Amino acid sequence: MAYDSTVVRDRPLSDSALAQLFTEARTRNAWSDRPVSEDLLRKLYELTKFGPTAVNNTPARFVFVTSPEAKARLAPHMSEGNRAKTLQAPVNVIIGQDIDFHEHLPVLFPHAPGAKDWFADEAARREAAFRNSSLQGGYFLLAARALGLDVGPMSGFDPAGVKAEFFAGTSVEPNFIVNLGYGTDENLFPRSPRLSFEDAAQIL
Repeated sequence: MAYDSTVVRDRPLSDSALAQLFTEARTRNAWSDRPVSEDLLRKLYELTKFGPTAVNNTPARFVFVTSPEAKARLAPHMSEGNRAKTLQAPVNVIIGQDIDFHEHLPVLFPHAPGAKDWFADEAARREAAFRNSSLQGGYFLLAARALGLDVGPMSGFDPAGVKAEFFAGTSVEPNFIVNLGYGTDENLFPRSPRLSFEDAAQIL
């Protein structure tokens, strides 16, 4: 996407848009059978990829699980409390982290030709991959809501099993999993409290 200097960048979103993204959005535990098209999944990725990451390292990798066969491979690795809703959701998204993301830096961060060498240490790469793929996962959730989809992020699964089933022989490891589609109010918990500004933040 070419840079457009005419785009207004200091105009706040409407209250309705903020409600869709944040204040009225809910984590869904039940799903309608309304399908999610491949075109929409592609559009979702195209939005997500523009979220910032350190040195543009973009370590997140996305597996969109949509077919009954793929769901049957994923379901046994979900915790008991997450299995039924995972099977019900139209799409499950495995958000992975590529530990060898630095191999792509010559393309992704071309103005620093030596950037790949900054991540020679595997422990440092793992830390960077986890932090930045988690950031990308957050962008993904908001992009999905912006496109009118509902989300249900989950960490209750067997990482080793998901790794073996979907990322065997690669440098990608699972970070977390998201149910995606059009949610219903079934099994919707009351909104939980949030910390106040005074409890969670300070201005120095």
